[in-house]
Amino acid sequence: MTRPPLLLALQDAAPAVVPADTAWMLVATALVLLMTPALAFFYGGLVRSKNSLNTMMMSFAALGVVGIVWALAAYSLAFSEGNALIGGTANFFLNGIGLEAQGTIPQILFLIYQGTFAIITAALISGAVVERMRFGPYVAFIALWTLLVYAPMAHWVWGGGWLMTRGVLDFAGGTVVHINAGVSALVAALVLGVRKDYGRQAILPHNVPFVLLGAGLLWFGWFGFNGGSALAANELAALAFSNTALAPMATLVVWVFLDYFRTGRATAVGGATAIVVGLVAITPAAGFVSPSAALLLGGIAALPSYFVIVARSRTRLDDSLDVFAGHGIGGITGALLTGVFAEKAWNAAGADGLLAGNPAQLVTQALGVGSAIVYSAVATFALLKVLGFVTALRAAPRTEGMGMDVSQHGEEAYASGEGSILVIHEAGPDSTPAPVLTPQTAAR
Repeated sequence: MTRPPLLLALQDAAPAVVPADTAWMLVATALVLLMTPALAFFYGGLVRSKNSLNTMMMSFAALGVVGIVWALAAYSLAFSEGNALIGGTANFFLNGIGLEAQGTIPQILFLIYQGTFAIITAALISGAVVERMRFGPYVAFIALWTLLVYAPMAHWVWGGGWLMTRGVLDFAGGTVVHINAGVSALVAALVLGVRKDYGRQAILPHNVPFVLLGAGLLWFGWFGFNGGSALAANELAALAFSNTALAPMATLVVWVFLDYFRTGRATAVGGATAIVVGLVAITPAAGFVSPSAALLLGGIAALPSYFVIVARSRTRLDDSLDVFAGHGIGGITGALLTGVFAEKAWNAAGADGLLAGNPAQLVTQALGVGSAIVYSAVATFALLKVLGFVTALRAAPRTEGMGMDVSQHGEEAYASGEGSILVIHEAGPDSTPAPVLTPQTAAR
């Protein structure tokens, strides 16, 4: 069993549970768990009303399926003793997981904390395939993706794998979470193809207040995401916590100015997106850079993600909610800038970056970025192609046009009047059930 690699400031401490550290990590774990329902609101508000429940369920489903896969197998593959590429099977089915110290917190708490990361990472991908991917294949995909893509990447960077031994810095998930999910989302969007209405009619957010609510809750939860990655209630947690507050502030300001000077308006959706991009970008650097560097990093990070979103909207790439631009590009930017701004003066267990006289760290960070891109892309493409041979990945055009809420869940987000919906299944043109919707007058 390996010591937790995220315990950057306490790697040489004696293995004993510290109550204060445990208390902070209990709070941090709850905060990160909240991020997945927050993501559901963020994504759910960005889609059309006929698909909002389905979109939100894609996040909520991850809470169950990914959480179980993580506990039973993926945790062991990520963090138990193995080789440079993958962990072992020692902790399969929760074997050997108990209350003994993992660093200064109980091992079971470390498992659950890391599980909340796996859950939201898989859920992030859904934003690229909403409004067209069938729910059953999606659930199968995120379960297998957690085992085959997320767990190996977590082992490489945090579990004693080859990128960790090369000195790649990723405090809370720039490569493991955001590049991994962003690149996988891009591949998934390409494999599934465009929505039937894409490019032919305006596809607008149905509930912008949901988007703002989701962004605010994500920011709140992110304090556990980054601050908790110190795995202790110490100075390092305070640094990561503070940087998590500062960086998105700068991203938001720069993004609003970009919006204003390009269009003459500062949009609410743009502001919410900016907050998320800033949070993504600071994630790999949160425990390695100064607060002033966090502000600068956040401001810089607005530029590439903003212009990738603008450029993507003019193409036939239907990454529905711009997961790659937000998380992929934001993660790449943050990971590389970690190699620029990192200072051992702020974290002795880290490394100096380019501005502190160590340009080699930027090269090391580029190695981590490139490896994450290649592995995520190839493994996700192969996984989706195999699933595509077994079952249809996307809904039939008629079902997609009617909306995914009723066809996949038998429910509507917004019922009209006092009516209900009767769903009758009949064979569709692609041999998948096609719902026939019949309005039923409520009994009085």
